[in-house]
Amino acid sequence: MSASSFLKALKAEGLTVVEVGDWRDHNRNHKGAWGPVHGVMIHHTVTRGSAATVEICRKGHESLPGPLCHGVITKDGRVHLVGHGRANHAGLGDDDVLRAVIAEKALPRDNEANTDGNRHFYGFECENLGDGDDPWPAAQLDAIERAAAAVCRHHGWNERSVIGHLEWQPGKVDPRGFTMASMRERIRDRLK
Repeated sequence: MSASSFLKALKAEGLTVVEVGDWRDHNRNHKGAWGPVHGVMIHHTVTRGSAATVEICRKGHESLPGPLCHGVITKDGRVHLVGHGRANHAGLGDDDVLRAVIAEKALPRDNEANTDGNRHFYGFECENLGDGDDPWPAAQLDAIERAAAAVCRHHGWNERSVIGHLEWQPGKVDPRGFTMASMRERIRDRLK
């Protein structure tokens, strides 16, 4: 999906979108291919404060350069676009999980990290401390649902093409505070 198509799909799903800097050309494509893309990955940021969260996800940090996702979903439900193309969000994950996402089947347990997820997934980082106590406002959960559905609708995917980082890479816990099963139900209902 082109950057323009990505923006159009998100807006068509009723989202408030904020374009951040040179997001259309901000990527890690020089480190490897982006695509074929097969799904959407949801994360939490372990940060507080929308402006700081967006900045970190756009620029990255000393040990991991940005962009760290394609869109940052802040607590107010806005989607801040920070990159398009390969982004440092998924890391290495389980090839069996990727096959299940492609086939849109139930996910196996992730038990290995042998496949480059940055190549194959759109990534949305969601502003949350990830401690299980930080709330997920209704506007933010609605935006996560709409953003994932927008990408799925564009590609003709169903809700099984949306996974959490915890379902991809052993040891990851994000997103924490809601279940991916409940989010996939919401996305399924929206896509009907």
